[in-house]
Amino acid sequence: MKKRLLLTIILVVTFALTAKGQVVPPPIPPPPPPGLPIDGGVVFLLISGVFYGIIRVSKKGS
Repeated sequence: MKKRLLLTIILVVTFALTAKGQVVPPPIPPPPPPGLPIDGGVVFLLISGVFYGIIRVSKKGS
């Protein structure tokens, strides 16, 4: 009877520790941010280049 009780206690403790030791999966990461629009920067760069070219050409001609 004592051996049966001891075996039962050992099995219960073993299963309890095994269940407690389970690895919890990490949370799902958030989705990546959307791509940045390049419209505003490209237009500003294009306009700046045109003005710089106009200034350079006008200085060369003078």
